[in-house]
Order: sequence, then C-alpha cells, then structure tokens
Amino acid sequence: MFSQAIDPKKFETFVEINNLINKTDHDDFQVLLTTILESAMRLVGGEASSLLLAERESQKLSFEIALGCRGPEIRRFSPGPHDGIAGRVAERGMSLIVNEGEKDGEFFSALSGQMGFPAVSIAVAPLITKDRTIGVVEIINKKGGGRFSQEDLDWLEVFAAQSALAIRNMQSFQNAREEIGILRDQVASKTGFHTFIGISEAIKEKIAIAKKVAASDSSVLILGESGVGKELFAELIHLHSQRRAGPFVRVNCSALPEGLLESELFGHVKGAFTDATSMRRGRFELAGGGTIFLDEIGDISLTLQAKLLRVLQHKVFERVGSADPVSADVRIVAATNKDIEKEVEKGSFRSDLYYRLNVLPLYVPPLRQRPEDIMELANFFLKKFNQEVNKKIKGFSEAATQQMFTYSWPGNVRELENAIERAVVMARDDVIRQEDLLLPVGRGNTGDNYSGKTFKEAVQCFKKYFLAETLKAHKWNQTETAKTLGIQRTYLTKLVKELEINK
Repeated sequence: MFSQAIDPKKFETFVEINNLINKTDHDDFQVLLTTILESAMRLVGGEASSLLLAERESQKLSFEIALGCRGPEIRRFSPGPHDGIAGRVAERGMSLIVNEGEKDGEFFSALSGQMGFPAVSIAVAPLITKDRTIGVVEIINKKGGGRFSQEDLDWLEVFAAQSALAIRNMQSFQNAREEIGILRDQVASKTGFHTFIGISEAIKEKIAIAKKVAASDSSVLILGESGVGKELFAELIHLHSQRRAGPFVRVNCSALPEGLLESELFGHVKGAFTDATSMRRGRFELAGGGTIFLDEIGDISLTLQAKLLRVLQHKVFERVGSADPVSADVRIVAATNKDIEKEVEKGSFRSDLYYRLNVLPLYVPPLRQRPEDIMELANFFLKKFNQEVNKKIKGFSEAATQQMFTYSWPGNVRELENAIERAVVMARDDVIRQEDLLLPVGRGNTGDNYSGKTFKEAVQCFKKYFLAETLKAHKWNQTETAKTLGIQRTYLTKLVKELEINK
C-alpha cells in the first residue's frame, strides 16, 4: 500500500477526515458509512461512489449507500455475486482499477445504459472483516475525465478498511444492545413487571401524569378499554412511588366468583367455610407496605364493594369468618374498562366507593388514538416472539405495515401482541407479510387512528409515519428520500428532528 511518497496535503486531509469520522455518531450506521464514503470520494476524486454489502448466504451484492451526481441511478444497477467488476472484487477479495471501458465492455455498457451517463473508469476495494469479504466500496469516473491511479486505489483501500471496521463494530454494538434488551426483558418478566413501550405524545403525557400521581399515597382509578395497558400504568405508579420496595400484588376481580374473591382479597380463618382447613392470608395482607392492583373492579358485587369501601376509609378489614380487624397498610390502584359513571347512575356501582377510588383518575387512550405506537410495539413483540420460537424474522413487508397502521385495533395492545405472535409462527420467510397477520378484513379504518386528535395532531401523526416509512424504504438515506419526496434535504432533516423520527 502507498508504493509512492504520500502527498502531504492529502495526508493532512486524511487526518482531518479521520477526526470527523471519529466524531460522527456511531449509533447511526448510515451516517457513519456515508461520512466514510464521502471522504473517500473527496480524496480519490470521483463523480459517484457506492458501498455494497453482500448477503451472508448468497453473497449477492446490494447497495447500502450511493453518493454523487449519479448516486440514485447507481442504486438501480445491481450486480450478481460474481458479475462485473464489483462482483469479481467481492469474490477474490482484491482491489481493482479499470480505466478503459473497453477492457470490460459488457459491464460498462450495462452500467452506462442503466445510469444514463457514460461510465468509463472505476476503482473498487473490498470490505474485509477478519477472513470474510462483506462487500465492496467503489468510485466511478475520475473527475475531469482523468484516470484512477495506484495512489487513488491505496486511499480507497484505507477507507474500505475503515468502513469494514465500522460495520463490524456497529454490528457488534447492535448485537450487544439487542442482547442487553433481551436480558432486561427477561429480568423484568422474572420480577413480574412488563417493559413499557410508547413514543406517542398521548402516551408520554399519561406517563408524566402517572409519575406525578405516584408521589402521593392516594388511591388511583385507571380507566380505558380492554387491552390498552392499564396494568402497565399500575406497575409504573408503584415503581415510582415511595412503596416501590414493597410488594406489588395483582388481583383480577372478574376472574373469581364473589365468595372466593372475598377470601382471596381478605383471607379467611380456619373453619370459615367447608374447605377452610387452615388460616389463609389474603391479598391485602400480602400487599402490606406496598400496592394492590384491583383489575376489573367494575365487576365486583355491591356487598364486596361495601367491604372495600371500609378498607379505603378506615384502613382495616376482617378475614372471612372472623370479627377481628386487621390493619391494611396498602395503596389501592384500581382499573376498569367500564364506563364507571354510568354504572354509578344505574346503581350497580356505589357512588361513595367511586369517589374514594377516583381521587386521582387516569385515562389510558386506545391504540387507535396513538398510531405512532403501533410499529414501536410491533417491533418489540417481533423481537420477543423471535426469541421464543427461535426465528430470525427481520421485519414487516410494506403491505403488512400499512395494514397494521390502518387497522382499528379494537382489542388494543393485547390484540396487536396476539397478531404478532401468530404472524411469527405463520411466517414462511424472514419478513412478516400481510397474510401472516390474519387480521379481520373490513374492520380497519384509517380515520379511527385519528379520532380524538386535533387537525394539527392528525397531520403531525401522518407526517411522522409517512416520513419514517419513506426513510426506511431508502435505508435512511436522507438525500435520496428528499429527492423521492420532492423536498430539500435540509427541510427533511428539520422535519426528522422536529418529529423525533428515530431509526
């Protein structure tokens, strides 16, 4: 490498560029590789450049980045694993210069025909990590109509080595981050708490309210449709409260008949009923010093409501079959999917209990009113079920994504989780397709996703989804995305920042 003396100006430029690369955010794969490729093109002096990666199994090359005046056209030219100059370099793992098109006439004529401009010279270097070629970096057409020199190829090899190292480091970083995420989720599941996923403004607002509510020791009533994640908010309140070191006890009030539910909540003494062969502590005692979460509280009987009211008012209760009071040092967080005010009007829910529970109300919006969370949740569930069924599904097809975004999700997050689990099992390749989701036809309504939003909020929501999907389709290359959308790249960058669109 560098058979001749190094040009001092080029070396200074190289050091300057290297410092820029080191300051680039390594969490953004595309930005880092684009910076490296731009630097290589600047030093070598080419009209266009691209970086291609090889699929691990088939070794087929596909464009990761294409830059320069003909970058978008170059992306449409896809060589086979052994075709053309790029394919041969990837196969042999050796750099190559071709300065005269007629030496590889078939390749150059195809390239020129697809790009619509004459391609007469090319310099290509392999991307090698350890003992494997993972792709190539290429510069097309020396500026000013000149010829690529050996020194040009030497510089290109330097940047190819940096690109390969960046790819390896990024892949290691992403693998480590994914493993940490899996471990975090496993720890959360073992402790009984769920991972909270949500990026929409609607959900961020509710999280902020829940954290404020947590500072108090007052009872909380969480309202919302079935499957929206009320239990997760109950967990959040407990984990941010002064009782977080204490137990968090969950009770599904609709899962047990009245007689068993009373015993489950308050416990019983020996001989209280036929099967009471010994004294048993109830959930309120087990939750001592912590929080008890009463889910589906709208389903309990009026008799049990009266006993629950006494706990709220006097902090005491009696075990079934006993008249001895037991102290209740516990915070109550309740939840229901019913319209509790209508239940009060009908007389099926005590008004005094409602007012006691409703000291700090919290309403969780349905999934259709926060569509920004749909793909965030879908990707989370995809990782979860990939691990459980030992699959490596990479993502969702465009049609599947569109259906998930437009479907109304009457079962909310729970229905979405079930749909992704089913799709992971059904998927036949490494992408989940629309037919894998098995969602009911005709129940989706795009308009439902914007109900409850102002016009401005709905427009912002659509912008964020539309831009994120377009960026994804162009592998997060903002220059190409801006061209496709017909807007300036600077304006796109501004929108990405304002809408908080993350890769």
